[in-house]
Amino acid sequence: MTESVYPIATAQIGHRRHELAPEIDDAFKAFGRAVFSSGALSEVTKQLIAVAVAHVTQCPYCIDGHTRIARHKGATDEEIMEAIWVAAEMRAGGAFAHSAIALRALSEGPGSSAQ
Repeated sequence: MTESVYPIATAQIGHRRHELAPEIDDAFKAFGRAVFSSGALSEVTKQLIAVAVAHVTQCPYCIDGHTRIARHKGATDEEIMEAIWVAAEMRAGGAFAHSAIALRALSEGPGSSAQ
């Protein structure tokens, strides 16, 4: 299978997105520029955060783009990989923490040892 579930990002797709909602597209682009500009956090730190979040949200376009930008802004391969590991741990930590909900349900339901 050579086809991907995700279409290749092209200029035509970007133009069509803008054509269908130009004001929103312009606002979204301006928002992105503001968010990723240097402020209390450096641009490289923001890109490392974006790489981690992209892995948690599982956006292939974001993973590719922000990894490339992070490296361009000066992040090392090791820093990028550590950011990915932080994302993996946080994602696993969420599943671990939410096990408390399942454990509560098990303790309250029929057949529980709490009865």
